[in-house]
Amino acid sequence: MRAALGAAIERLRKVAPDVAWVAPANLHLTLKFLGQVDERRLEEIAAGLRGAAAGLTAFDAVMAGLGAFPSASRPRVVWAGVAGGAPGLTELAGRVERACAALGFPPETRPFSPHITLGRVRAPRRDARLADLLATAARDEFGRSRVEGLALMESELSPRGARYTERASARLG
Repeated sequence: MRAALGAAIERLRKVAPDVAWVAPANLHLTLKFLGQVDERRLEEIAAGLRGAAAGLTAFDAVMAGLGAFPSASRPRVVWAGVAGGAPGLTELAGRVERACAALGFPPETRPFSPHITLGRVRAPRRDARLADLLATAARDEFGRSRVEGLALMESELSPRGARYTERASARLG
């Protein structure tokens, strides 16, 4: 799946050089963004994630289609969508949201939309070539992944991109 998404990024890069593209090794699906977190809270967050994962069984997610937020005609974020497994991801994200809210993290105001961010547009503007390429890839399938758990990730931003470190994990079931 990463290789297929990496190939899609390379096709998009040719028509949209003003996008900060994600390195294929860093591609991920975010259930909840927490922001800056005190190291001393990691265990309570990990316990909340284990609780959120309890009782759910593993499922498959199929990554398919490209698009953009807020729209393909005026993109800010370019993404790959979820064609199969979206209900399971939505359920898991809802559980994570509730667990984090119980720990005092502010709730997300937008509805959850399962996707993998491929790139962020540096200077948002209309881009007909990018919109056309996204439209032609709206049904492309990039692969299937077994969702067996979730991870609490730390991100460190640098001029060379983000570096991710797993801080905790929880298995479904």
